Amino acid sequence: MTALPGRGDELVELLLSGLEPGNPGSTEYCVVYLVSRSTSDPDVAHIIEGWTSVEDHHRIFAGEAAQAIVARFQGLLVGEATYTDLTPVRGKAAF
Repeated sequence: MTALPGRGDELVELLLSGLEPGNPGSTEYCVVYLVSRSTSDPDVAHIIEGWTSVEDHHRIFAGEAAQAIVARFQGLLVGEATYTDLTPVRGKAAF
């Protein structure tokens, strides 16, 4: 996702708010929620999410909390966010 110039910090904070209690990333159905920033462009952020199923993802994002976050992206982003579906093979995450 690319924020309007100078608003990258706001974009990252909005993405991280998805981890707060009651928000999509805090549910048991979200097993991965990783927010990253571009090294070369402070207004670009990436999010990787992993869900127990596509159905769970759609159900959670149809809820009020998720829709409130999604609405806050309006007026913050340049263009449309790019989405890619991935199937994990193997890896590691340590925070």
